[in-house]
Parts: sequence; structure tokens; C-alpha cells
Amino acid sequence: MPSETVAAPKQWRGRFYEDFAVGDVFRSRFGRTVTQTDNIWFTCLTMNTNPIHFDETRAARTQFERPLVNSAFTLALVTGLTVPDTSENAAANLAWTDIKLPKPVFEGDTLHAESEILEVRESASNPSVGIVSMRCRGLNQRGEVVIEFRRTFMAYRRGAPEIANGFPETAEEWTV
Repeated sequence: MPSETVAAPKQWRGRFYEDFAVGDVFRSRFGRTVTQTDNIWFTCLTMNTNPIHFDETRAARTQFERPLVNSAFTLALVTGLTVPDTSENAAANLAWTDIKLPKPVFEGDTLHAESEILEVRESASNPSVGIVSMRCRGLNQRGEVVIEFRRTFMAYRRGAPEIANGFPETAEEWTV
């Protein structure tokens, strides 16, 4: 089935609460290859001392025979890959639930993200936002699902004062 081609907006400001509908599916524009540096730095930054993430000799003795990518990095990366399509205008994350890791991620794998909107609802306490719930999954370069989870966040409404255009104005003329 051919994909729909639509002209890109002249100014992309991300999606707002009003732009979401139950059943919308978003696929990340880019994939991201996980490197050894990503895995080791993230593991060190989070003080995760499990050697399966950074000790090649020890990891070689496991069922995986090589270092595993830190699963918290996988969650963070796949969440990040969803942001341009879903939560660039989020006020806050409210929940990550039902996190499943059906396949391991290894250094050199390239991950992509897919999200489906499950629920949109008004906020009872904040008129500037609405609540969006979605399910997300990360796929590797072979199309294997490596992570699945649900995420709920507050998305700003299009006219919310908190997200007014912040580009600086200038009276200066162009000089080139």
C-alpha cells in the first residue's frame, strides 16, 4: 500500500493534544544504531554494575555470548525515537507501564520505534493540557520486536501559553 505524501509544514512545532486520535500510528523517521560507547556510558552513568553490559569476557560465558545492551537504555532510546511524532509538546510524562523485553539488544543493532495512540482525554486539573496514552514498540533492523511498553503523557493544547513560540524577534535587516 503506497504511503501518503504530504508537504512538510514550513514551521514544524510538533503535535499538540488536538492532533491525536485513537488509532493513530506513528513510525520513527530515523533508526538509531546502538554503539558500544552508548552501552558502556549509559551503564556507568546509571551505576549499573552488572558486568553483562561491559565485560566482554564474562558476557561471552552467558547464553548471549556477548554484552547485552542495558535495557534501561533501550527504553530511553525507543522513547526518544517516539518524541518527534508524539510528545515534543509534552508537559510531563505520567507513566511507563507494561514494559516487556521479548528479544535482546546488542551493540550494532539499529532500533526503530512505532507508536499507536490508545486514548486521548481532557485533563481534569489543567486546562493547558490533555492526556495521551499510547503503546510503543522498538524494532531492530531484522523487524524483531525488542521492547514494548505503554506510555502516558500530558500534551499541551495548541493555544497553551506555556508553549508560545519562543523564537527571538529581531529588527535587524539581512546583510547577505
